[in-house]
Order: sequence, then structure tokens, then C-alpha cells
Amino acid sequence: MQSYETVIGLEVHAELLTDTKIFCGCSTEFGKKPNENVCPICLGMPGTLPVLNKNVLDLAVTAGLALNCEIAEFSKFDRKNYFYPDLPKAYQISQFDLPIARNGYIEVEVEGEKKKVRINRIHMEEDAGKLVHAAGGDSMVDFNRTGVALIEIVTEPDIRSPKEAKAYLEALKNILQYTEVSDCKMEEGSLRCDANVSIMPKGSDEFGTKTEVKNMNSFKAVEKALEYEVERQMEALEYGEEIVQETRRWDESKQVTISMRSKEEAHDYRYFPEPDLPPIVMKESELERIRANIPELPKEKKERFVSEYNLSDYDAGVLTSDKKIADYFDECAKKSENPKKPANWIMGDLLRVLNEENREIDEIKITSDMLVELCKLEEDGTISSKIAKEVFEEMYKNGDKPEEVVEKKGLKQISDQGEIEQFVEEVIEENPETIEDIRNGKDKAMGFLVGQVMKKSKGKANPQMVNDLLKEKI
Repeated sequence: MQSYETVIGLEVHAELLTDTKIFCGCSTEFGKKPNENVCPICLGMPGTLPVLNKNVLDLAVTAGLALNCEIAEFSKFDRKNYFYPDLPKAYQISQFDLPIARNGYIEVEVEGEKKKVRINRIHMEEDAGKLVHAAGGDSMVDFNRTGVALIEIVTEPDIRSPKEAKAYLEALKNILQYTEVSDCKMEEGSLRCDANVSIMPKGSDEFGTKTEVKNMNSFKAVEKALEYEVERQMEALEYGEEIVQETRRWDESKQVTISMRSKEEAHDYRYFPEPDLPPIVMKESELERIRANIPELPKEKKERFVSEYNLSDYDAGVLTSDKKIADYFDECAKKSENPKKPANWIMGDLLRVLNEENREIDEIKITSDMLVELCKLEEDGTISSKIAKEVFEEMYKNGDKPEEVVEKKGLKQISDQGEIEQFVEEVIEENPETIEDIRNGKDKAMGFLVGQVMKKSKGKANPQMVNDLLKEKI
């Protein structure tokens, strides 16, 4: 098979974190009854006029600045004309030739290599409604989402593999969450991704015919869909088939992309300037106000964690990959004399239970104070590492403070030499063959004896004292 190069460009729709819709005062709250959050404006009734939500503009500019874009001094809204059953006006208010931001970039790292993915543009627009297909073939429409504020972030075709696409999306999501531009909940549709995919012979500078892939509802699905689509295009070309410019959807159950329709071109939408909204003129003072409110971004936070808390680049990367996790660790680190200790707990047991139960860190009962206290009890020898895990599980389950758990369950570490000596002597007496093996040079057998002593002490014996006493007596 001929060698090909993959070319991917991504279009990401991010729902903005606003309480009300982009052009009316309807609530954006997710999960309401169908058609509860609607009014004549977002339903496109004749005679109604849209008014731009100021917060939408602030968040779009915030995103543009955080993504290294140039912010337009003059931009405007346009009408994008098309008919879908979930679009009551038969046009969408969007931005066409004069978007709010252009020419940005995101730095991503894939398998140790850093790369800059250029952002062509960011524009504001309103969302459409949602079709609901019932059993039996009936279709209904829920307009609650109609008029919810979106930004669309469009990359240049700089991405060369599905892995790069996933890394870009993770970095983008992180920045949008850090700046509180969007909550990026893919399961609620507040972050959606479409991908333009083509392949070309290696060394060529002429892109192949692209297809657009939609309906990917997780980063894993994006990676899988792109892998499939690239493979499909390669096989088609090898068999002498032509790649058709079209829109395809990702079928999660079958793990394939399926043709939906031919791809529309810009002229199909018959854009024209929105007559009911004035153009946006961005004053320098407004721009500076928004710039001044941009918080510490993931890259800056990662660098600070390395320099301020002496973490490795890898650890800082894991801890800053989610804003809530990063903030939680930051609180722990400020209260701890040894920030590496809470970092290890967060990257280990805490992330494990959060992943197992699909929960966010602000949904659990272990506060930063409690985790730091657990670290102290372990460090000062009050409890062993093994017992600390038991205490952690109890804290997670019931929200009890670590000292209360240790006291209530009698889990304090045994450091009394006489008491440990008694356990050691019992174990030596019960395992004469193992003792003989150790005396004959089989040092690995020592681990078994340590385990037996810990078992007798119910995990509470000081491991170092157990080791020292066993060596002394054998």
C-alpha cells in the first residue's frame, strides 16, 4: 500500500457558561422539561428582535485571548440560512466573514514531541434545538437548546494523526475550563467536535478530498472515528475508488463512519449580515478589562507547580490536566510541608476512586484539610502506609476525619519494641524452613516473614522495626 499522510482540521462547538441565552433572557439550565426554556425571541416569532447578551461577548473574547488569537476591533453577526426541523427561524445567527477572533494557536505534546496547532478563527453563534426520536417512529423537537450561546473554534489543517487530534482537544478543553468559558461537559452536549479528514501521498503538498465526521461524543470516540476514517480513505484509494466530499457520522455501536449527506459549501448557506443586530466595535479599554481577568492558564500553572512545589514535569502535567484537581492540589500543597505527599495521594488513590465512580473531585467528602492531615499521620509514624489506605477508604466512604478514623478503629501504628518482638518471635518459630532458606542466602524470603508479622499485628506494626528485628534475630 502506498504511504499516505493524514490531514485533520477540527471544528469545536463550545457552549458558553452563561445563565441566559445569547439573544434573550431564557435560562440555559440543562435538564429542564422539553420546551420549558423558550420565548418568542429564541423561537423566532415574527416581530421579535434579538439583543446580544454582553456576557457572551466577554466569554468569546476571553477564549480568544487564552487561545492566543487576535481580537477583531470590528466584527458582526450574519444569518446562515438553512432549514432543519430543529431550527425554527430557518436561519442561524452566526458570524461569517468578520468573526470575533482569528489567528491563534494551542501548543500540544504527543509522545514527547511538542507541536503548535494553529486556530483559524473563533466565532459566536446561537445553538439549534434538538430532535428526539421516540420508539415507534415519531419524532419530536425540544427547543430548550435553541439560542444557547456557542463559540465555534476552527483549526487550520495542521493535525497529522488521531492522537494529535485527541491531544489538541484535551488541551482546548482544559483552557476553556480554566477560564470558565465553558464547562465542556460532552455528555450534556456543551462540547461537540466535528472533524475534516483527508489523506494525501507522503511528500505531496496538495490535500486530498476531505470528508467531515460528526456525532463524536467523547475524546476516545474522536480518536477511534478518525482512525477508522483514515483507514477507510486509504483502502478506497488503493482500490481505485474516489473520495467523495460528504458529511459522515460516527456509529459508536458499529465503530464505523456512515455517509449522511453531501457536504455543504459556504455559498449553500446564502450568508448575509444580520439586520437586527449592530456590529461589534471592541474598545481597547474593554479588551484590557477582559485580559486582566484571565486566570492562570494550565501551562502557567504546570510551570508554577514544578518551580514552587518541586514536582516533576510529569506529576505537574497530571495534576493540571483538570482545573478542579489542580485547584484541590494547590490548596493541599499550601497547607503541607511536603507537597509531594498529597500529590501522590491525588495521583494514586484519589484519581482511582474518582475514575471508578465517574465523579468530580468537588463531589467527594475528603477536603484538602483532611488529605493533608492523613499525610501528616503517615509521615509522623502514627499510622503505617498500609493502614493509611484503610483510613483513606473510610474517609472517602463516610467523610470522617482521619484522626477520628484512627481513634475509632484503633489503627495507631505499633512502635513498641517489646510488642513487635513478640510477633517476630512467633513468626520465626512458625516458619523454620523459611528461616533456613534466608540463612542459606535466599534473601527474598525475608519479605514473606515481614508479611507474616504485619498480618499478626493487623497491619499496625512499624515496618522498619519489623525488618530490623527480623534481621537481628535470624
